[in-house]
Amino acid sequence: MDEQIVAGRPGSRARVGRIIGVVATLVATALAVGLAQGWGRTDRAPEAPPAAGPPAAAPPAAPVTTASVLLNSTDDAFIQLLIPMNEGALALIDQFETRPADADPSLRALLADVRVAHQAELRDLRGLLAAGNVAELNIHEGHQMPGMVTDTSLAELRAAPDAEVSSRAAALLRAHLAQTVVLCRGEQNAGGSPELKALAGRIQQARAAELSTLDGRPGATTAAPVN
Repeated sequence: MDEQIVAGRPGSRARVGRIIGVVATLVATALAVGLAQGWGRTDRAPEAPPAAGPPAAAPPAAPVTTASVLLNSTDDAFIQLLIPMNEGALALIDQFETRPADADPSLRALLADVRVAHQAELRDLRGLLAAGNVAELNIHEGHQMPGMVTDTSLAELRAAPDAEVSSRAAALLRAHLAQTVVLCRGEQNAGGSPELKALAGRIQQARAAELSTLDGRPGATTAAPVN
């Protein structure tokens, strides 16, 4: 929905204000948890890789099939934030695929799986908005939200030399995946829709599996775990 149109409707303005307030709370919680867990620290000693075994697999996607749902403010804010976050991640994948085909094949394979999962999540998230009779609002355009791939970061990735592309793309993806894990926890704790809370649980498990695969790649930089 065009923000100028939204600005002209008192009811929509009030709803946008409520969403922004709930999003701010979710993001503040995410930052607090992230700091407590030490995300982004560079002083961690490298850990020995775990015993040989297959990487954790994401749980199978279960499409949301419901005629109608009731969304509270946390549900609404979660969906309105996760949609642009997923779209940013898909733009990152598109950008990475423009680089030489031999650039980090393990990362390329993971990104292909992430693309499929994220597209399915977007269908489910938009389906829940429709089932809740709630309009999608693009209230985060141009915002520097934690874990969101921005136009600036994509431009920096385009300008980066080939030797740096994989590490830069992996760092952006890691931030996105880790932030989504925390947001999913917030939705499960404060959300009202059982359908959305269940979807958030599945997304959280998928992100944890994707993080495990990302950090288990040969030569991947050791990062703080996300539980």
